[in-house]
Parts: sequence; C-alpha cells; structure tokens
Amino acid sequence: MTQDSGSLPARTTDRVADALRAAHLYYIQDLTMEAIASELRISRSSVSRLISFARESGLVEIRIHSPLDQVSQLQNQLHDRFGLTAHIVPTSDAATEVDRLERVALSAARILTDFVDSTMTLGVAWGSTIASVSRHLTRKPVRNVQVVQLNGAGNAHTTGLVYASEIIGRFGAAFGAMVQQFPVPAFFDDPATKEALWRERSTARVLAVQKRMDIALFGIGSPNADVPSHVYAGGYLDRADYDALSRSGVVGDIATVFFRGDGSFDDIPLNARSSGPGLDSLRATPRRIGVVSGQAKLPAIRGAVATGVITDLVIDEVTAAQLADMA
Repeated sequence: MTQDSGSLPARTTDRVADALRAAHLYYIQDLTMEAIASELRISRSSVSRLISFARESGLVEIRIHSPLDQVSQLQNQLHDRFGLTAHIVPTSDAATEVDRLERVALSAARILTDFVDSTMTLGVAWGSTIASVSRHLTRKPVRNVQVVQLNGAGNAHTTGLVYASEIIGRFGAAFGAMVQQFPVPAFFDDPATKEALWRERSTARVLAVQKRMDIALFGIGSPNADVPSHVYAGGYLDRADYDALSRSGVVGDIATVFFRGDGSFDDIPLNARSSGPGLDSLRATPRRIGVVSGQAKLPAIRGAVATGVITDLVIDEVTAAQLADMA
C-alpha cells in the first residue's frame, strides 16, 4: 500500500513540500526562477531541480489544449469515425519506430496515472509495448488498488514468469497495489485442459478479479510490426499456429486473443486455447486502453478498433493520420 505524506520519511516529505511550493510559484503565480530562489532563499539551480522533481514525480502535469492543431483535429476525426477517445502523441516522419514506441509508451504511462485512483482494479496484458509503458511509470499515492495479469505467459520453452511478473510488478510498485499474477500458459495445447484449469479455485479467483476490472491496459499485437510483438517473437507460436492464423484471416491480437481485419474473432481455433480474456467479456470493463505505434501495425490497429474493445487509444501521430485515412 502506498505511503501517505504522514508516513513518509521526514526528508522526503520536506522535498515534496518544497517542490509543491516552488511549482505553485512557478506555474500558478508565474514567478521567475530568480524570484522563487529569492523568496525561498535557495539557489536558482535548486529551484530548477525542485520544479523538475515536481514534474517527474507527478506532482505537476502539463497539458496542451488547442482546437486548431493537427493533433486535435485527428482526435476529433477518430472519435467521430470510431467512437473512441484518441490520445495522439506528436511525432515526425523522421522518427524511428523505436523512438515512436518510447514516446507513445511515455505518454501512455502518464495518461494511465491520471486514470488510476483509489479502490480500483487495473488489468494489464504483458507484451513489448506494455513493457515499455511500465518503465515510464511514476509513483502515485493511491489506496486499495489491485493490479491483475490478464493473460498467461508460459510456453514450451519458458514459464514466462520472470518476464510477465517484472512488467506487472512495475505497475504494482507505481500504485502501491496488490498484484495478482496469472501463472498459466499463454496458450494451452488442448482447449479441454484450459476448461479444466478454469474450474480450479486458484484460477477462478484470478478470473473473478479480472471480471471486476475498472481499467484494462493492453498493446495491439501484430505479426508484421517493425518492433516485433512479444507473442510473435518469443516462441509462443509454431509454424502450424501461424498457418492456422493465416487461414482464419487473423491480423492481430489483444492480450493473446486474435481477431480479423473486420474486427470479428469468432471461430478462430487458437482463441479456444488462449489464456487471454475473451474480447466479449473484456468489453464489460469500463475503460479499455490500447497502446500502439508504428505504421506496420495499421491492419492490426484497424481490426482492433473494429472489435469495439478499445475506449481509449494511445497512438503516434503519423499512424493516427493513416488510420483516419483508412476510414
């Protein structure tokens, strides 16, 4: 559970108080750093460090709202066409795919921090994109939060526990949350095995927590991405699986549940073996945040949007513009 200011070490509490005071003088009262330094009787460099600390620790959030810029216009277009809230991250054509991913992940981490509040349950699907998001999280003092893993991470080569638990653990640490791991395979060899395990009380308990989610966070997997999705690069699928996905017209996945370009996901055999939440059931979660970047993922993004699962889409500007054109 996250400590409140009354239980923090005195030195930390003093630094937070000083940072809040400096930030208020700088952002609200519009004083210069020199004036703040004089008022607080500290050096200008100390003021700069306090203001930086206030931003990095989440005490201060900076937002830009303009009805005239291209990003705002794109957000409106995507809302009108797809009925979702787009959080578009400004990028240029010159940015590399890795750079775009990091910028999108940083923005997603900040957006998620705004959404999470006390007495909430956050569901997290592991993957390359969400791993990047987890590295940009900052601590937020909330109470009684649970973080639950949405899909198993084991395969024939590894249990996946280290990879998945590291990601989920970062979310738990950021929000002082209780973490519910899901130690099952990403894909079962036999659907009957999954059905039997789903009846076990230990597994049913985690599934029950998933059903109570207030927020679900996931990437959009694609077999054709320049930055490979972990499910396609981590040994989870063999050649027979790829052939089956191709025959079914699959373009991507959400939490290891696959879908086609038109958003349909019924009668895809691998979904019966997946440990991820059914997309029908995922739609019952009030807020579902998809995080994605890269033009190579456009067919997967279009299919994911068509499933109706996504309420909030965090996406880079270049890809968002092409998504709007696809409509």
